[in-house]
Order: sequence, then structure tokens, then C-alpha cells
Amino acid sequence: ELEILQLLTRDLTLRAIADRLHISYVTVRNHVQHILTKLGVHSILEAIAYSVTHGDTGKPPRPERDA
Repeated sequence: ELEILQLLTRDLTLRAIADRLHISYVTVRNHVQHILTKLGVHSILEAIAYSVTHGDTGKPPRPERDA
């Protein structure tokens, strides 16, 4: 699911993701539904925004410290 979310953030279609991962379109669609549920969002666009905002792990990014 993490890999699929990462590919979604690269603006790949579900069909393109399925082809790249050598899995069926239906499998990708099911993973996307699981992702949306886990993140508590309603659309792929919201999932992408969440991923970009919180990083790939779903946790808020750490604030940078001054060196």
C-alpha cells in the first residue's frame, strides 16, 4: 500500500500502477480503498495531499533543527 501511495503521488493512473507492479487493476483499486480508509480520507487527491503533508509514513514530519 505504501508503494502504491508513493506512485499515486507521482501522478500515475491506477492502470499505470498495475502495469508497473505487475498486478491487476482490481488489486490496485482495492489497495487504494484500504489506503483511503486507513488515512481517513475520501479521495485519492486527499490521500496524496496527506502523504505529501505527513510524509510516506503517515506521521507528521519532524521539524528541522538548527545545526
